[in-house]
Amino acid sequence: MVADRDGQFMDDALGQARLAGAHDDVPVGCVLVADDVVIGRGENRREVDRDPTAHAEIVALREAARYRGAWRMDDVTAYVTLEPCVMCAGALLNARVARVVVGALDEKAGAVGSRYHVLADPRLLHEADVTYDVRADESAALLRSFFEARR
Repeated sequence: MVADRDGQFMDDALGQARLAGAHDDVPVGCVLVADDVVIGRGENRREVDRDPTAHAEIVALREAARYRGAWRMDDVTAYVTLEPCVMCAGALLNARVARVVVGALDEKAGAVGSRYHVLADPRLLHEADVTYDVRADESAALLRSFFEARR
């Protein structure tokens, strides 16, 4: 079943999010999957790498491109614990990712349905299917806990 697989791969993305939180970055994780095989993993690494572009999705896309030796991801599903921002939605779009599975929505900066819907804009180069609210409560709880600890 697709829903079961989505939950399993989102569990992997949640593990990546926990890694980000462990090194004091916003706990967001992403895994990229093709033919039921994880080809890229990423967690937010902005603080560790001192890189504003080191969002989980970008880190995972870079790993997947190295793994494949190619930039096109047109048979790939991205599992992301937090709705991608404009930068990450643009990167997923430019990589031609086929599908994005989202954990928690980001009402402030989400670009895959909340604020914008970059992946469904027919004026752009590509469109991707989006599935929402997979393990959303767990994703939101990680974020809530992280920010509450800093207040």
